[in-house]
Amino acid sequence: MALLSSTQSRALMQPVSANRAAIRTVRSTVCNAVPEFKVEGAAAAVLASALLMCPAALADLNVYEAAAGGEFGIGSAQQYGEADIQGKDFSNQDLRRSNFTSADCRRANFKNSNLQGAYFMKAVAFQTNFEGANLSDVLMDRSVMNEANLKDAILERAVFTRSDLGGANIEGADFSNALLDKLQQMALCKYADGVNPVTGVSTRKSLGCGSSRRFRAASPSNPDGPQVTESAKDAFRATMPTYRE
Repeated sequence: MALLSSTQSRALMQPVSANRAAIRTVRSTVCNAVPEFKVEGAAAAVLASALLMCPAALADLNVYEAAAGGEFGIGSAQQYGEADIQGKDFSNQDLRRSNFTSADCRRANFKNSNLQGAYFMKAVAFQTNFEGANLSDVLMDRSVMNEANLKDAILERAVFTRSDLGGANIEGADFSNALLDKLQQMALCKYADGVNPVTGVSTRKSLGCGSSRRFRAASPSNPDGPQVTESAKDAFRATMPTYRE
């Protein structure tokens, strides 16, 4: 029994962007098909992917993943991906490696928390309080951080590409080897001031203000910038789950 028509089979060979309607049709056909059918060639691989998109298959997969666990929900690594945590108090907590990807963090409080290696990609952090927080090695690209409080925060090797820090309080923040867009760096340098109380680094110096050469060299992989200490590495590894003995 042939499951797909010749027209559907040919459509599957086209780019996905031009073929969404065909994929929806195939998914509907496969998910509701009788067990006995014959599929040959490249369409077989596409059908296998379509089967995984069936609601029942997705539900089973989610149950399996929840039971198996993962890198989040263990130790300091908490899972808040896409969560609504507006105004929530996370101050003075160990949240290393935690996931806040696409989370709504507006006006949340992370004051003095350890967020080393956390994920904030595409997060909305409008007026969020990161005062005195350790945000080193954080992935915070494509985030909205307007009017966020970064006073005295440690942002070493953090990634802020395509993020908006307009109006953020950066007094005493240490951006050493952080990755920012050039226009964002220039905007912050217009009012950057202060010295970080922990690292002793000037905010302006950490941003490379007034030095295009220093700005070009500023990146998380720059060997001339601040490196992670062995004790910090050991403490970070201690928060990671053990999958195999």
